[in-house]
Amino acid sequence: MLETIKQTADYLKGKIGEIPNTAIILGTGLGELANEIEEKNEIPYTEIPNFPVSTVEGHSGKLIIGTLGGKKVLAMQGRFHYYEGYNMQEVTFPIRVFQALGIEYLFVSNAAGGMNSSFDVGDIMLIEDHINFFPEHPLRGKNFEELGTRFPDMSAAYDKELRQMAMDIAKEKNIKLQHGVYVGVQGPTFETPAEYNFFRIMGGDAVGMSTVPEVIVANHAKMRVLAFSIITDLGVLGKIVEVSHEEVQEAAKIAQPMMAEIMRTIIQRV
Repeated sequence: MLETIKQTADYLKGKIGEIPNTAIILGTGLGELANEIEEKNEIPYTEIPNFPVSTVEGHSGKLIIGTLGGKKVLAMQGRFHYYEGYNMQEVTFPIRVFQALGIEYLFVSNAAGGMNSSFDVGDIMLIEDHINFFPEHPLRGKNFEELGTRFPDMSAAYDKELRQMAMDIAKEKNIKLQHGVYVGVQGPTFETPAEYNFFRIMGGDAVGMSTVPEVIVANHAKMRVLAFSIITDLGVLGKIVEVSHEEVQEAAKIAQPMMAEIMRTIIQRV
């Protein structure tokens, strides 16, 4: 595992040159945020040694190096999901490569179903905490001390200072920003009304099929994490309607400019 990570990181060092301190994962329908990145160099995942390949519509499958908010960044346009058949080590492999490159900040975005009755489709939710409902843990198995401690603390998985910065920026820019707990599930089915209700009773505000494994590994790697969900459908009793992946993508695109503005400004300030 360590040699595989090193091999991929060495390949990217040869392509990137100066390594940025920030990486971004662009989720479903948010891949177009990559258009905000300037002076960019794009590397298809198929050309990166040992990288999985994204198979989901709306996930382009490219690593982008460029500038956002005047700062150099790495951006994943497309991520890997457990439901695609990858194991958790494969899902989170890019985070390990980021760790080997010396990335300090990880910004994550996703599309999610909102379960909080105060949410509307198109809202942006700042993730304050998560509940892990995946059937496999990304740190299961042999622990390599070079990568992190055997029992990492998760009491502040989402960096408090970065969250405050996001709230301040949203207020400055008059962007509505919700707050809540993200529930991570394996998918690929959308939730039943009973499941939405169950996750809400448990303390969840939004539910999705990604992010949690990446955040766990980033914390293991001592990265500072900030994450957002775009609410693309509602799992609120009385408001649940049939939903498709295409509708989720369309809803995500509507909120994309506001997400881009928040991310661009945070990157300028970190």
